[in-house]
Amino acid sequence: MCYSWPLNLCANKFIMLKSFLYHNLTEAGCDEAGRGCLAGPVVAAAVILPKNYKHPILNDSKKLSAKQRALLKDEIISSAICWKVAFIENTEIDEMNILRASIKAMHIAIEGLETVPQFLLIDGNRFYPYKDINYKTIVKGDGLFFSIAAASVLAKTFRDEFMEKIHNEFPEFGWNKNKGYPTSFHRAAIMKYGITPYHRKSFNLFDSQLKLEF
Repeated sequence: MCYSWPLNLCANKFIMLKSFLYHNLTEAGCDEAGRGCLAGPVVAAAVILPKNYKHPILNDSKKLSAKQRALLKDEIISSAICWKVAFIENTEIDEMNILRASIKAMHIAIEGLETVPQFLLIDGNRFYPYKDINYKTIVKGDGLFFSIAAASVLAKTFRDEFMEKIHNEFPEFGWNKNKGYPTSFHRAAIMKYGITPYHRKSFNLFDSQLKLEF
């Protein structure tokens, strides 16, 4: 069943995720996007969904098309009890390292929720405690729980929109397509044009094996 979604945006390969871990607790799902990028912020999202929430294709954002993610973004925002997205800029990533920056972004997103969660579902295997709220880290949790998948979609779509915006400042790096990830095109552009104020200086920006033909 695909509700009101166009058939071409529904896929049989998706397995329905779980609505919650503990039925008696208010859970927030948390995920981030952009950890492996050479440029731009890392973005985290926290989402609290209704206990009975289900969706036929909501899943890990990496398993969805850009069009599916865009439609799901609006669906999540309208259906969620509350949600929040937080950005940590590249300069702060350089100061504290990407793991700490990713977790700080999650903490800010959790802090911004209008409803205080009683339990946190965290995608991945690393997290620092937030206040006195219990949590569980779940490797590939964005493919297991709706709330983490929703956070995955929001973090990804908000970050992609930001990268498309700053692409207009530095179009030679192709951020409208690679979103700051270390593609061969992006690395070649860095070697040719140098770095921008959006690049993460603490990352390995240059590919020493890359040869340019001018």
